[in-house]
Amino acid sequence: MIRGFTGLPDQIVENVFLFIAAISVSILVLITFLMIYFTIRYRRNRNPEPQDIRGNLWLEILWTVIPTLLVLSMFYYGWTGFRTLKKIPEGAFKVKVTARSWSWLFEYENGVKAEELVIPVGKPIHLLLSSQDVIHSFYIPAFRVKQDAVPGMVTPLWFKAKEPGTYDVLCAEYCGQQHAYMLTRVRVISEDEFNQWYEGKGKELRAETSKGLPRGPQLLQEKGCLVCHSLDGTSRIGPTLKGLFGKTVIVLKDGKEQNVQADDAYLKRSLIEPNAEVVKGFPPIMPSQKSLSTDEEIDEIIRYMKELK
Repeated sequence: MIRGFTGLPDQIVENVFLFIAAISVSILVLITFLMIYFTIRYRRNRNPEPQDIRGNLWLEILWTVIPTLLVLSMFYYGWTGFRTLKKIPEGAFKVKVTARSWSWLFEYENGVKAEELVIPVGKPIHLLLSSQDVIHSFYIPAFRVKQDAVPGMVTPLWFKAKEPGTYDVLCAEYCGQQHAYMLTRVRVISEDEFNQWYEGKGKELRAETSKGLPRGPQLLQEKGCLVCHSLDGTSRIGPTLKGLFGKTVIVLKDGKEQNVQADDAYLKRSLIEPNAEVVKGFPPIMPSQKSLSTDEEIDEIIRYMKELK
């Protein structure tokens, strides 16, 4: 058996790839050699009179059996690797991954949420992938792992980082205008450093919750709002949030333009039913926060937006 098929996902994928590549190159070399050989061996000046060549039973059996065995061997190694990739190791560290247009959110079991995945080196990581809107594809090229995040489903994925470092995370499924910017990182650190980070972030979260500190900026980040909306007055995919409260906004409702004042009621409607009144000049792509945020979180977001002068 090829080394690594019971090992890490990156080893499995690399070995399957090299196995198939080796077979493909061998066949290419063989066919190229035979083509050149037959061109020289049976050129016209050596065989001026064509001959009627009948079939050869053993040759036909040979070129049927050999490709069949090669294809079956590729299937066997691919299937063995697939089963290993789907078998999550015991004791793997769980992280919930939420995809949304156009950012990633990582939620740890202690409640900490981050837009960058921080993990310990040498420990199996069990990701639970889901999507808030459309199909995304979680892809870490360095670890040879890729898995779709599908709305309404939780899909498992696992890997293990062998060396500390920072690695890119991409979305490998076209998901709209900002697909190419749906990037984040995996930061791999030592186990001791990770434990300090994990416990420290947990303490910070509990302290903020107990003190009732303002969470507006944090919520905007966690909900992915800042991918489309800015806080400094610049326009992105959506209008800026700076100075929005109290402003008269031109919206499209039922295909007609209307002037609406951005008061508390408007801001709440924009969060719960964002595509009912779309700001003129911007696409109707914002997801509803009705099922994604609690009433308290929506009220906190509105409170913070009112402060952005």
